[in-house]
Amino acid sequence: MSLRGAVDLTPLAKRAVKPATPVAGSLQVDSLVVEVSDATISSAVELSNTVPIVVEFYSGSPSATLEKVIRAYDGRFLLARADAGSNPGLSQAFQITAIPTVAAIIAGKPLPLYQGELPEEKANQVFDQVLAIAAENSVQGTVTEKVEGETEEAPSEEPLPPHHKEAFEAIERQDFDAAIAEYRKAIKQDPRDHLAVVGLAQVSLLQRLAGADSSAIRESAAKEPSNVDTQLAVADLDIAGGHLDDAFDRLLSLFPSLDPKAKEKLRVRLLEYFELSGTDDPRVISARRRLSGLLY
Repeated sequence: MSLRGAVDLTPLAKRAVKPATPVAGSLQVDSLVVEVSDATISSAVELSNTVPIVVEFYSGSPSATLEKVIRAYDGRFLLARADAGSNPGLSQAFQITAIPTVAAIIAGKPLPLYQGELPEEKANQVFDQVLAIAAENSVQGTVTEKVEGETEEAPSEEPLPPHHKEAFEAIERQDFDAAIAEYRKAIKQDPRDHLAVVGLAQVSLLQRLAGADSSAIRESAAKEPSNVDTQLAVADLDIAGGHLDDAFDRLLSLFPSLDPKAKEKLRVRLLEYFELSGTDDPRVISARRRLSGLLY
């Protein structure tokens, strides 16, 4: 499974959070335990190139035992917690089927670990193996918590354009309608604003996934294989989970049998998916070539 194609709004709505420059393989962080969301996961993904990130999906309250275990490794891990119910994009990307679930991110790639609670001894055995896998991928740094009162000069950044700023603030409060409206205003002002185009596509995906029942969606799609709306809904799930080939093949296989209006609907959605996934992704290049063949 890959995080490529998963919901990741931070670098679009706000510049990705860049960690401090590594010193002897060590980074300073505000805390070894952080809360992440659909909108902020990219900071953890970026840090995973230096230190393995343990991701805990919880409901209600996170595990105190897991935090204790992670802290005992003295900065060789960072623990990122996510409320599964409030973050459908992350839950889809990690294919969460039970709560709690614990996974890891190493060099930007997710690694499923276990479901439920583990006693400290067994958890240590799992995380020892994670460190071994991280070492194989040259991820052997550490993180240390900043000492209270210690200050660090923040890098200067140009302010975000007004509509991007408003969109990001709307995303943080999960007001997707407002974020979509702001991105559309930005595109109207400058049709070449690529970040606004991609941001609009990702927020639209988040909005469609909010409250979605993946089992019901897939069941409907199986019953109605020629229904455009049900197939688009399943494609959304596949894109959010990083299964780009599945989403592209589903829609492109359906395309020839549709009327012109439905074809246009699929074409527009596919173009959104291409922007979301990155135009340099080989799967996108192949799907775009296939779409061009169907159109012309």
